[in-house]
Amino acid sequence: MTRSPLVGLAAWRLPGDHFGAVRLAHQAGAEGLQLDLGGPGRGAWLDAAGTVDRLRDDFAEFGLKPLAVAGNTLNDIGLTAVKGSRDALRAQRVLIRVLDTASALGTPLAFVPSFRRSAIHGMRDLLRTAEVLGWAAREAEARGLLLASENGLGPACVRTLAAEVAAPSFRLLLDTYNPRVSGLDVLALIEAFDKWTASQIHLKDGTNGVVGKELLGDGDGRVWEALAALRAQRAPDALVLENDYRDGDMRRLGLDIERVRARTTHTELRHPPAR
Repeated sequence: MTRSPLVGLAAWRLPGDHFGAVRLAHQAGAEGLQLDLGGPGRGAWLDAAGTVDRLRDDFAEFGLKPLAVAGNTLNDIGLTAVKGSRDALRAQRVLIRVLDTASALGTPLAFVPSFRRSAIHGMRDLLRTAEVLGWAAREAEARGLLLASENGLGPACVRTLAAEVAAPSFRLLLDTYNPRVSGLDVLALIEAFDKWTASQIHLKDGTNGVVGKELLGDGDGRVWEALAALRAQRAPDALVLENDYRDGDMRRLGLDIERVRARTTHTELRHPPAR
């Protein structure tokens, strides 16, 4: 019998604030929660005075596991900014805040997205991103953390990125639908991630490259095939639902959690039951 992964949620895809997300995740039946640092247009800062202490209390009260801290505001700043520039220094400060907050909350992972202004469009962007992530990975290791990159790169480029970062604390965070959005094969990407795959996986689904309100498995994201491939590679510790539940549709959230549990509890993912 294989060990069932923990089912978690991404707080930034839920209605309300950091504190409401902990209670909501518990009420929905999830076991863990990823949080975002916040910032302009992204909610209150996670590291504001008193916030981490209150969240630690809430996690303990509801028996939820703090999984990771994300720096989604980096998509608005740009990891690829020229070294020494104002934006580069802003990104560096945000990365330190992400790592310090992850450490204070007791999460095992911090992760950095590379989309919009942080998107990697060529080799110059890739090498600059690797330089920043290499520095951040060493900072993460000093805090007892792993640092993961979430990006839209294809198999060859993602291997190059990991090789350039060249840090034992570095990981690649897989999102099951991002490859579909980028026109990539999720199974080929899982193979390319190999030893760098983060133990927390984002699950979401959509149709024609657009995330809508499809339940997990009802879209064209090949979610269950991806999970089977991941289990064959190594069992993830946490499956984090990242469908968009900000409309407050808790029935849809509950159904997604049920579907994930049905596919992972006492079940070999490489042979999922028919839908």
